Amino acid sequence: MNKIEKIQQWLADNGQNIALVTDPKTIQYLTTFYSDPVERVLMLVIFKDQEPFIFGPALETEAIKDTGWSSPVYGYLDHEDPWVMIADQVHARNTDDNHFAIEKSQLAVNRLEALQQVFPNADFSANLTPFVEQMRLIKSDDEIEKLKIAGKWDDFALQTGFEAVQVGKTEDQIAADLQYALMHHGIMELSFPSLVQAGAHAAEPHGATSENEVQNNQLVLFDLGTVWDGYISDASRTIAVGKPDEKSMDIYKVCLEAQLAAQDAAKPGVTAEELDKIARDVISKAGYGEYFIHRLGHGMGMSEHEFPSIMEGNKMELQPGMCFSIEPGIYIPNVAGVRIEDCVHITDDGCEPFTHTTKELRYIEQ
Repeated sequence: MNKIEKIQQWLADNGQNIALVTDPKTIQYLTTFYSDPVERVLMLVIFKDQEPFIFGPALETEAIKDTGWSSPVYGYLDHEDPWVMIADQVHARNTDDNHFAIEKSQLAVNRLEALQQVFPNADFSANLTPFVEQMRLIKSDDEIEKLKIAGKWDDFALQTGFEAVQVGKTEDQIAADLQYALMHHGIMELSFPSLVQAGAHAAEPHGATSENEVQNNQLVLFDLGTVWDGYISDASRTIAVGKPDEKSMDIYKVCLEAQLAAQDAAKPGVTAEELDKIARDVISKAGYGEYFIHRLGHGMGMSEHEFPSIMEGNKMELQPGMCFSIEPGIYIPNVAGVRIEDCVHITDDGCEPFTHTTKELRYIEQ
C-alpha cells in the first residue's frame, strides 16, 4: 500500500470522503513535488475511492508533471478563483463532498472559510494532521540514507565554519563563509538560516546571526543544517576562541555531559519524557536548571521540526526508525550560551547520529 492509498484507507475507516492536503511538506511527502506557493493555493485532493489530483498555480503545473506525478494536475491563473475551480473538479467526479478531512495544524482560517463558501453543506471537522504525523514518524531505510547524506554535509559546514572563525570577524561573515562553501559544492538549500553566535549573544537560543564580532576568550555557538533530496540535517556545536572564563567552561562541560547522557540512553522503549529528564537532571544537578529553557529535542525528517517533541509530558515510547534531535542548552544572560546537538535515528538497540563532528571542546587560538 503506497502513501496515497494509506490516506484513502484512513478516509474509509473514519467515515470521510475527501482529504484536502495543503501543507507543502505533506504534499512533498506524498507526491515528491515541493513548492512553497506563498500567497497562491497549492492543494492535493485525495478521494476515498477515486484518483487524486493536484491543484496549484498554472506556473507550477509542468514542474508537478516533471516529478512523475501521473494523476491529473490542474492549474489556475492569478485572476481566477481557485476555490471555485477546486469545487468544480470535485463536483465533476460525482462524489460525496459532505465530509472533508483537513490539516488543522496548517490550514489558515481564511482558507477554511473560502472552502466553506464553495462547499456550504460540508463538514470540515476531521483532522488529518495526526495521521500524517504518524505516517512520517517512522522513517524508511531510504529516508534514513538521505538524512545521513544531509548529515555529512552538515559536518562539512561545521568544519568550514570553525575554520572561518577569527577575532574581529562578524557572525554574519562566518555564516557567509560556510554557506558559500556549501554552495560551491552544490548544496544550495539550508534547513534554516545558519546560526552563528559569539559570547553572550549565544545566550539568546533563538537569536539571529548578526554583526556582532568575535572576541578573544569567548565561546562561539553554531547551529546549522543542510537539505539533501528533500531531507534535512540539524546540528549544533560550540567552540572556544582563546581561553574563555571558568564559568563558560563549566557551562560547556555540563551541557556536554547532558547531551552525551541522553544520546547514550536513547533506545527503543525509553519514553520521550524520560529522555528529556535524563539531560535535564544533569543540568539541574549542576545548578543550571533554570537556564535550560526549551525541550530536549524535536522530530526531524523532511521538515526541521516534526512530530514528536522530546519533552516533559510526552509519554511516547521511542521506536526504531524515529528521528529527532538531542540538544540540551544552557543560556545565561550576559554571560554565555552553549548548545550541543546531534539528530539521531533509533535503531533496534540504541541510536545512531547523523552528524559526527567531535563534541569535545575545540579551541581556536588567536
